[in-house]
Amino acid sequence: MKTDERDAGPEEFGRLTDPYRRELLAYCYRMLGSVHDAEDLVQEVYLRAWRSYAAFDGRASLRTWLYRIATNACLNALEHSSRRVLPSGLASPSGDVPPIGSRAPEVPWLEPLPDRLAGGGAPPDPAAVVAERAGLRLALIAALQYLPARQRAVLILRDVLGWSAAEVAGMLGMTGAGVNSTLLRARSRLERLVPASEEITEPDEPGRRELLDRFARAFETVDIPGLLRLLTEQAAWEMPPVPYWFSGREAIGRLLAARLPSGRDPNLLVPVRANGQPAFGAYLRGEDGILHAHSLMVITCTRSGIARVSSFMEISIFDDFGLPRVHS
Repeated sequence: MKTDERDAGPEEFGRLTDPYRRELLAYCYRMLGSVHDAEDLVQEVYLRAWRSYAAFDGRASLRTWLYRIATNACLNALEHSSRRVLPSGLASPSGDVPPIGSRAPEVPWLEPLPDRLAGGGAPPDPAAVVAERAGLRLALIAALQYLPARQRAVLILRDVLGWSAAEVAGMLGMTGAGVNSTLLRARSRLERLVPASEEITEPDEPGRRELLDRFARAFETVDIPGLLRLLTEQAAWEMPPVPYWFSGREAIGRLLAARLPSGRDPNLLVPVRANGQPAFGAYLRGEDGILHAHSLMVITCTRSGIARVSSFMEISIFDDFGLPRVHS
């Protein structure tokens, strides 16, 4: 890097570093499991980078330098925080529908990431698109939270972002052999954490679109038998911050029958994308006849049907996705 670039003012610094902001946000999200914590940390990373920019010697690329700052910031943050979780990571599936209002707000729940916030631009080829989405899937992010912080960083940098062992070693102050052994331990633990059912093969685009359209129609009209036919036999349904989850069509059917209002005008699902997966902002028709924000549902599609619905019920999440809290 030229000396005059290191002497750049705020506008020039922004021009040079802003192209990396979205991918750094996705990286910090993978590490922390929280959109809001990741956004705050990226702000901190850019403040640190601006303050130390004059000392940047250019021996590593600007991108590598920013990732080094972000990695250290994430590791420091994880020393003082609890892991982010989903209900399915806390206990066995529930057999009984919990009372309305059952919540565990004290639990640090995993948060969904709007696709519009992730990545640094259009990947160059379809295979890269698939890889980018796979690296943000909820099942992977949830499993990553159970890895020790340094293992988490090594696995993300090596297996998700494709950095070399030498690059990761330089970033973390490790040897190449140390990086490789840490990666092996992380991979072994991740294999035990991510159930085989999450290693999915998605349907092709026409099939996926048809499946999601049928799901939306059934949910909006409270066609519970129709909804259940779209689920795989061992499908899962979870609703953070409700600390319970349900597995199998029968249990999910009991849940939906107890919780979905019927006999009113249709509900509404608004399609969005989260974590590289299809998602819906769900609005339920209230007794006042108005559509109220209810949950942000992230859908896991397979060729056999819908394998998982992660229904995030914190209404503030609608703000993250640019969705209104009341729909006309």
